[in-house]
Amino acid sequence: MNIEIIKQDKDELELKIGNLTIAEILRVYLYKTGVEFAAWKREHPSKPLIFKVKSPNAKKSINEAIEAIQEDCEKIKVAIKK
Repeated sequence: MNIEIIKQDKDELELKIGNLTIAEILRVYLYKTGVEFAAWKREHPSKPLIFKVKSPNAKKSINEAIEAIQEDCEKIKVAIKK
């Protein structure tokens, strides 16, 4: 999966993401971390989507969301193995 940083400021980050499922999961978890804004758009189905995050510290918010996703995935993995 390719992720490319398009725009980076302290409080805003734009990414180009090739996977819609990953983008939507990230969006949901980002709102759980309390970001101001997290959304994606796609110009055309054949093009990658643009993901935008606004937060006092956008990179930190994304890292926290990714850690929460990983923790939940581990919980699911453990539950499935039982």
